[in-house]
Amino acid sequence: MAALFSRRDWFKLSAVLAGASGIGAALGLRPRRAAGEARELLQSHDPNAATAVGEVSTEDFDPVAFLTEFDYGRVSRLADGQTLREYEIVAVDKEIEVAPGVYFAAWTYNGQVPGPTIRCTEGDRLRVRFTNSGSHPHTIHFHGLHPPEMDGILPVVMPGDSFVYEFDARPFGLHLYHCHSMPLKRHIHKGLYGAFIVDPPAGRPEARELLMIMNGFDTNFDGDNEVYAVNTAAFHYQRHPIQVEVGETVRVYLINATEFDPVNSFHLHAGMFRLYRTGTELTRYELTDTVMLCQGERHILEFELENPGLHMFHAHQSEFAELGWMGFFDARRPIVASAGSRRARQGGGS
Repeated sequence: MAALFSRRDWFKLSAVLAGASGIGAALGLRPRRAAGEARELLQSHDPNAATAVGEVSTEDFDPVAFLTEFDYGRVSRLADGQTLREYEIVAVDKEIEVAPGVYFAAWTYNGQVPGPTIRCTEGDRLRVRFTNSGSHPHTIHFHGLHPPEMDGILPVVMPGDSFVYEFDARPFGLHLYHCHSMPLKRHIHKGLYGAFIVDPPAGRPEARELLMIMNGFDTNFDGDNEVYAVNTAAFHYQRHPIQVEVGETVRVYLINATEFDPVNSFHLHAGMFRLYRTGTELTRYELTDTVMLCQGERHILEFELENPGLHMFHAHQSEFAELGWMGFFDARRPIVASAGSRRARQGGGS
């Protein structure tokens, strides 16, 4: 049986047969599908249709909104004029939906996976009050430069306790934060990670900015992922393509937070991107259409799409793409108002 029916096949089939056979309970899945959908799921070869059938609920976490949700904190000034940004982060155990009808018992920052996107400017003082309302010891480890006592290794914050991380944000670039409690792979895989963006003092050129964190989920806790995604919800950007304009600069903040797989990757169809490694350079870049990242690696991608239509993006590991890590940019031509409509808006006549 094992040679003919892999664990990946079990994942796909169990998602549609969970209620009837009990396989879903064994894999940590919940019954959410009608029996008639099994044929649709297993026989679909439409490249514009997601492998899974149905929709992930966006009531608690909307992957489309998350693309552009940047948390600049509560802003004030210190006595010397330095900008102070304050954040509140709470660790909470929470069940999340990672594919239609597929639920995962996560450990979260602020009730979501990934956690909130912390954004600031190089040189800002950050003050992050962390409260552990979960069931296990946790911390927050920030990538970048800071004093060792703010590194998120010690103290370990026990359930019910709090700790304040305070440091100056540097260097500018794309970083991340995650729990560093042991066993490390479990705390990261369960969902305790998020993006930490430090802008250069003068900012970056204008662009449409999007955050993408590549992740995976081991739904049956066998040390191997059954679901892959960018921003948690499998196939979501395939069902809901990301709208951009032809010719506009798109800037993707790309982070790999995938556990259990040595690397993950990003491939753009019908286009090329400028790759700024770690985002700590403003002028030096590579021009490519595929990049491979180890866990914790992150880069900034910038590109302009020349033609209207759907431009696929996905992991260039076929298995990852087939199990959820796939989406589209929907490039549309800018709407140009006619001279008559412009005059009408300005109060002019025909």
